Parts: sequence; structure tokens; C-alpha cells
Amino acid sequence: MMDSAKCTLFSGGMKGAEAAFGEAAERWGVQEVNFSYEGHVMARDRNMQMLSEEELGRGDISMELASKMMNRTYYEKKKIRKVLQSIFHMVNKGHQVFAVGKILEDDTVKGGTGWAVELARLFNRPVSVYDQEKKAWFTWKEGSWKPDLPTIGFDTIAGSGTRNLTDEGKQAIEELFARSFGPSR
Repeated sequence: MMDSAKCTLFSGGMKGAEAAFGEAAERWGVQEVNFSYEGHVMARDRNMQMLSEEELGRGDISMELASKMMNRTYYEKKKIRKVLQSIFHMVNKGHQVFAVGKILEDDTVKGGTGWAVELARLFNRPVSVYDQEKKAWFTWKEGSWKPDLPTIGFDTIAGSGTRNLTDEGKQAIEELFARSFGPSR
């Protein structure tokens, strides 16, 4: 079992899954960093790190490439670009990635959460997704999603996910932390 005090969660502090990851981190004594940028509305701003335009630029990607990787089209390109850029910083800092959302038939994950998952796969990071519809965790292994009960195994993690967190999704986050660190403080 890992020592929670030696672990750091990198997230975006958005309502829903990201806020729930942060709340769990706080209860288990995990350090927390939430990335933000001008105009970003957060539900949780504990240890907020405001990204400058220059820092956001480090996470820049062609919207055409993002659309191709995610098998979808983005219409609000200016707005979504900053979201994708900040997600880059979360995944870049977290060695292991956890997300809550919905795995689609093409193996991508719905919404902006999907970008965190795609970056994790691109960076060859361990990535697990709690699919709220299937009510189960899946880990990307050997080119496909495999049912799993993941644990936190690295001292830096990224937590991302849907704003529409269900009670089951919140419980899955709690159980992830309990499996990884034991009872909360």
C-alpha cells in the first residue's frame, strides 16, 4: 500500500469527477494541485496553479489532430483549446491517470475526459476509466479496455472526468482511494 502523504493528485478542479477526486485526495492526505487558466470556472481551487498563456501553449495541439484522435469535431475551438491545453498539464504531471466517464464503442472516452485518456495512452501512462453506464472500472492493457479494480501505484496521478458524476462514480473514486491507501483519515 502506498503512503498517501507521498502522493500528489493533478486535476482541473471542475465540478463533478475532478472535484470528487480532490475531495478524496484531501480526506486521504494526498497532496493536490488544480490547474486553471483565466476564465476557467472551478468547483475546487485548492492549491490552484494558474497557467499563463505561455504555459498553456506548451500543451497546444492542432485541433485537427485532436479531432482525428478523438473521432469527433470540435466547434468551439478557442474555448476547447484551453481545456485541452490544461488537460495536457494534468496528464504530463501525473504518471498514472484515472478518469470517470463513458467509454465509447471506438475505445475513446466521451467529452473532454477523453482527451486526458488519449494523452495518457499517447504518453504510455497507465490509465483506468470508471465507466458510469457499465458501473465498472476498465484499464487500458494490450490495446483494449480490460475490466479491472485499479489501485494508485505511483506518487503522481491525474484525476479527470465528467461533470455529471453519478453516486456510483463518486463511490468508485472513494473505493479507489480506499484500495490504494486504506481507511481515510
